[in-house]
Amino acid sequence: MIKKDKYTVAVVGATGAVGKEMVKVLEERRFPVGKLRLFASKRSAGETMSYMGEDHTVELLQDDVFEGIDIALFSAGEKISLAFAPKAAKSGAVVIDNSSAFRMVDDVPLVVPEVNPDAVGRHKGIIANPNCSTIQMVVALKPLHDKAIIKRIVVTTFQAVSGKGKEAMDELFEQTKAIMTFQDPVVEVFPYQIAFNCLPHIDVFLDNGYTKEEMKMVYETRKIMEDDTIGVTATTVRVPVYIGHSEAVNIETEEKITANEARAILSNAPGVIVFDDPKKNIYPVPIAVSGKDEVYVGRVREDESIQNGLNLWVVADNLRKGAATNAIQIAEILIK
Repeated sequence: MIKKDKYTVAVVGATGAVGKEMVKVLEERRFPVGKLRLFASKRSAGETMSYMGEDHTVELLQDDVFEGIDIALFSAGEKISLAFAPKAAKSGAVVIDNSSAFRMVDDVPLVVPEVNPDAVGRHKGIIANPNCSTIQMVVALKPLHDKAIIKRIVVTTFQAVSGKGKEAMDELFEQTKAIMTFQDPVVEVFPYQIAFNCLPHIDVFLDNGYTKEEMKMVYETRKIMEDDTIGVTATTVRVPVYIGHSEAVNIETEEKITANEARAILSNAPGVIVFDDPKKNIYPVPIAVSGKDEVYVGRVREDESIQNGLNLWVVADNLRKGAATNAIQIAEILIK
């Protein structure tokens, strides 16, 4: 990318939950935006969004809109990315795509800036933003992998409804309101009631019995960590939380790491905050990390069932570090 003082930046899917957060993070981090263009479907085109104190009109996404755009941030789903991201790249933009469309394509970098920033330089017009649950996990695990080599990861996630979009957030609100007023909740977005419930079902089920979300964590972790030998198994659960994914992570390492050593390593790791003193009820929870960009780690303890095992509790804002902030951080590396 040609070095500039200011860049023309596009946000595709600007009116969605992550798109709005992208606009917000661009402003907060003072990204050198010379011109901001916002795109969405017919349903949202014509709306206005505020950026740096000025109203910007949301444009209709079409084939010919990417000329002159330097960086295109996509957050409009896999179908839109497959249809429009290659066109944006062909027009000269560097695409940072938040969907799953290109994550496992061999020559498309899958980037978490704290983990594999050098991969940005290998792009051919498209850079993939990983899955939200994968991002926060690898930010916490990469420093431990560098120290002692992780052999195996067992992870159970507790994922907020915002990971499925605004409609899912609205459904949780409406179901909660209905139940609290002694009415029957309406189920549309999820296969079962999500209010006051947990669903071990995120994305579609595959032939191996895992969900697509679970297998994303397997394949993406290996690609980002650049180590196909790591064993990964996941169970992903949707919980009635609006923002913030939590993860119970168990790892087995080749060399022993004590809990105190792990806390010390993570305390010095980029993008990680250790919040861990259970005797004082100090551990991360979703409501406390909402609006923050760091990955919070607590409940660090040694797994007494194996020789070289650790348990961690990992929490992050899925709309920010799990999506929007990670994409903007990639863009910041790109322009450097």
